[in-house]
Amino acid sequence: MLKIPFYNEKTVKKLLFTLISITLLARLSYPSILRITVDAPIHPITSEYIIKSIQKAETDNASLLIMKLNTPGGLDTSMREIIEKILGSKVPVVTYVSPSGSRAASAGFFIGIASDVFVMAPGTNTGAAHPVGISITGQAMDETMAEKVTHDAASYIKSIAEKRGRNVSMAEDAVRKSLSYTEEEAFKGNLIDFIAKDETELIDNLNGKKIKRFDGTEKSLSLDEEIIIDLPLSPRQKFLLTISNPNLAYILLMLGLLGLYFEFSNPGAILPGVLGGICLLLAIFSFQILPINYVGLLLILLAIGLFILEIKVQSYGILSVGGIIAMLVGSIMLIQAPIPELRPSLNFIIPVAVGLSLIFIFLIFIAVRAHSKKVFTGKEGLVGEIGTASTRINPEGKVFVLGEIWNAESEEDIPKGSKVEIIGVFKNLKIKVKKTDHKGG
Repeated sequence: MLKIPFYNEKTVKKLLFTLISITLLARLSYPSILRITVDAPIHPITSEYIIKSIQKAETDNASLLIMKLNTPGGLDTSMREIIEKILGSKVPVVTYVSPSGSRAASAGFFIGIASDVFVMAPGTNTGAAHPVGISITGQAMDETMAEKVTHDAASYIKSIAEKRGRNVSMAEDAVRKSLSYTEEEAFKGNLIDFIAKDETELIDNLNGKKIKRFDGTEKSLSLDEEIIIDLPLSPRQKFLLTISNPNLAYILLMLGLLGLYFEFSNPGAILPGVLGGICLLLAIFSFQILPINYVGLLLILLAIGLFILEIKVQSYGILSVGGIIAMLVGSIMLIQAPIPELRPSLNFIIPVAVGLSLIFIFLIFIAVRAHSKKVFTGKEGLVGEIGTASTRINPEGKVFVLGEIWNAESEEDIPKGSKVEIIGVFKNLKIKVKKTDHKGG
């Protein structure tokens, strides 16, 4: 007799869960489309994000990596790192300038030209790739050096554009003449592959298309029913991207210096020193990402030094004025980047610099006023107090002052009961007095 096993409800649910899990795992094991979104300047953090995403796509054997790009440009070194990874990628890379209103300017233009597929959404633009160099002193490069950098960038973009089959002349003009192109101009000029209003249209246009890789091989894209998987920034990358904001980096530097000033002015406070140290370390890390002008940084440190000297030297405000000027000039020069998005805004810098300068001056004023006040405690606090001679003082005797009897000496003969003023305190706790007509004490 054939026995049919009995399955209860719990067993059926477990079986269904297992089947669904196997189906999902099998589905996920198929080639997929990975998508990343770069909506920031090109610098070491965005470079790391793009490069690691390409490595992930290669590891997962993805069919395609779509990079939604909206950038004003960025740093040359980071751009070249990204391009090197794109050109050597085993997985085709699509740069998609999206959504409408976005741009792939400067370094973003180079990245798009280097990609296997370059696509733009309606209402976007690309180009304006003329290199801008800043020296360590914050000044623009001299004409000869600027010309060399321009020639180098033009040769670089021509080489990539020619290899990718794109319009070499228009690519070169974007570098030499800083020309920018709309999506229609770029498409008609054969700078981009096509225009797509959204990702659905993008994938439909790519499905079944044969693309030529940088190494000369051809690959047919079969994207039917493939799922799109987003690769977001990691928590670490999000944090680093946040503190790489030039305005935030500047305020971290200022808070760090202010905290350390508090700690050195009031040793033992601990909290200002700890917070100041943390802010200063975060600012230093940000400066590794941002192009820092070290002359500007030295001017800010000079300003702090001038504020501290104001406490020690009576300059009648000259040092404080010099400190404010050094703080303002140094703050303006601090971050010199080729694009505005990597520089702190003047509307932000000037109020912060002036505000912190006024805080330093206020602290200096309090310190100077405290130093100029009469001391009320310790040995120094006794000087100027009025007491009464408990015995005759000639030259030594005893004085009653502030509820205590002190050994005293005087250069004059002072009768018992006379009012005396303390004019000094010796190391052996003996006081020096003189006779006075003061009625207090």
